[in-house]
Formats: sequence, structure tokens, C-alpha cells
Amino acid sequence: MVREKIRVSTRTLQWKCVESRTDSKCLYYGRFILSPLMKGQADTIGIAMRRALLGEIEGTCITRAKSEKIPHEYSTIVGIQESIHEILMNLKEIVLRSNLYGTCEASICVKGPRCVTAQDIILPSYVEIVDNTQHIASLTEPIDLCIGLQLERNRGYRIKTPNNFQDGSYPINALFMPVRNVNHSIHSYGNGNEKHEILFLEIWTNGSLTPKEALYEASRNLIDLFIPFLHAEEENLHLENNQHKISLPLFTFHNRFTDLSKKKIQKALKYIFIDQLELPPRLYNCLKKSNIHTLLDLLNNSQEDLMKMEHFRLEDAKQIFGTLEKRFAIDLQKNQNKR
Repeated sequence: MVREKIRVSTRTLQWKCVESRTDSKCLYYGRFILSPLMKGQADTIGIAMRRALLGEIEGTCITRAKSEKIPHEYSTIVGIQESIHEILMNLKEIVLRSNLYGTCEASICVKGPRCVTAQDIILPSYVEIVDNTQHIASLTEPIDLCIGLQLERNRGYRIKTPNNFQDGSYPINALFMPVRNVNHSIHSYGNGNEKHEILFLEIWTNGSLTPKEALYEASRNLIDLFIPFLHAEEENLHLENNQHKISLPLFTFHNRFTDLSKKKIQKALKYIFIDQLELPPRLYNCLKKSNIHTLLDLLNNSQEDLMKMEHFRLEDAKQIFGTLEKRFAIDLQKNQNKR
């Protein structure tokens, strides 16, 4: 049986941003269309994209606050207009943009009387605040307010648990999702077998990403989830003796990536981005500044090429070796011995 050729392919699909606006520093809106789609495809893509936009994009939040002067979450302090609980809720609303991996520390240390805003937070260089005017507390007397903060980059939503309280340290409900809401709708046109569809996507973000950036991130993350299925018949990707390990052609930084002869493998690595390696921010930024964005870009550089980059050290190369071996089963040392 010969499968009929699909008349509408991904090569003919086009997407466009038809509306974009900034309602406030923490509320962006974008409306996009994708067409032409065959009947049923718009719903398939719309549902998948909505879930990816809401659940697969990472964001940065304040997840914990600490102060030795706070007896409990619902206490009040003389000279501060808000209760501690209200201050924690204000900290929860602060929107951050970062390249952070894992957690890091920040702090607030001010003296009243004054109004404390997000601008008073002392942050690492790789974290920035979207709206510096966001209110935190009002100091009505000449007292010192010092609060230690924990920042974390993650996805989804985290609710604080009762057993997560420590001495003078209080968890904060974290809404990591940069996308606040997504709507999708479908417009059909044509008759009978010639019926096609247009997908409309509406995206609202918190300002840490624009709707266009969110659409790109969600699409990339959605593709990453399906990449393993592309290699089901790849002879170099197999399971043996119940060992659930993917065997890829191996490499060393001393040998150019041209040793990989399979174009399909190169294509797969092209869609694995270096932010998935969970490298330290300094090393991540060092690679990005050298236009290394994907695993394919990285493997196309020799160790000598990397050592020429500004601020790149030998320890960084060793860390990349270990990360590739751990996360992608690429055993650099074993391959070096074979060669």
C-alpha cells in the first residue's frame, strides 16, 4: 500500500505575530497564527503548545527568606507597617530574569524610615529584576531591615510545606512559570476534502520573557522531548543485555566532530542546547559569548579552540567532559584510549 503524499507539509507552514503589546513591565501579550494546517492538526499543536508553554519553561523566583529578628511568619515588627506574612507575599510577586542553574543567594539590608522596593535587593550579576518599583515593605521608624533571600530557577508551581520551616528561615510559594496564560483557537476554511485550519495562539507572560521568546522556548523544549523517538531505528542507538544506555559515536576535544559520520546524529545534537547541560553560569555565559549555543556547536570545537576563549580554564574542559559522560553517555576517556 502506497501512502498518499501529504499536501500540506511543514515546509509550507508559516507562522506570524499578528499582535504584540506591553500592558505593564510584568504583563506582555502576543498573538500568533500558524497556517495552513490540515483538519485536526491545529488542535493537536494547540493543546501540545499550551501545555509546553505553561509547564515546560523555566523561571526564577524567590523561594525562601531568612532573618534572625523574625520569630514566626505571622509576627509583626515595630517600625514596619506590613506584617512578616505580607512581606513574604510581596517577595513572591517579584519577577526575576536570569541564567541561574539551581539556587543562589541574595539579600536586602536597608535602614528606615523609607519604602523598601525590589530595587533594594542585592543580586548576583546574572540575575536581574523586571520591575524595580515592586513594593516590599514600608519602614516607619529608623530601624534596620536585613533579610537573606534564596533564589531558584525551576518550572511549574511549588507550594510550601509545613515541615519546610527552619529557624528564622521561611519558604515562599513559588510560581516559576513565566507564562501566565495561554489561549488557542482554530479557524477553518475550505470545503470537503480541501478543508484547512489556522491556529491562533494568545500568550501572556510576566515580563521575564516576551511571548515570542516563550513560544521559542516552549517549541524547543517540546522538540527535545520527542528527539529520542527519532532514533528508534538508528543502528548506533541500541539497547543491549537490558542495559538502558544509548551508545553514541564517541569523540575527544582533540579530534574534530567530523568523525561523526551519521548525519541524523548531527541533526539530533543540533537541537540539544547547552543550557540543558546545567553548567555553572560563568561557564555557560563564556560559551554563549563564543556563539556556542548547541551541543553540535560545542563538539565542533577542539580543546585548543575552547582554551583560546576568554575566561575559559582547563577545569572547565574537565567539567564539560564529566557532564557529557553523565548526561549523554559520551565516554570521552574511553574513546581516547581506543584511538
